[in-house]
Amino acid sequence: MVEILAVRLTPRGGRDAIDGWAADADGRPYLKVRVACPPVDGAANAALLAFLAKTLKIPRSAVRLASGDTARLKRLELDGVTADDLARAFGARP
Repeated sequence: MVEILAVRLTPRGGRDAIDGWAADADGRPYLKVRVACPPVDGAANAALLAFLAKTLKIPRSAVRLASGDTARLKRLELDGVTADDLARAFGARP
């Protein structure tokens, strides 16, 4: 089972934190996340993946970047995570 999670990443956010859910212009939900790392050589992406794995209490290898390597809006694949797990960790999607 693979859950797809849309994330809007803010690098150099001062600290690693979840800023809640939002929706794009088409109504698709995404999770707002900030990390302290700068967007240099993939450091912010690596910090994002590690932070979400820790928050969801899953192995780092279970979190993969599916798209958006250099974009702020990213799609992640999460192995072994359900929509209920995401709701418990980050609150209900809008």
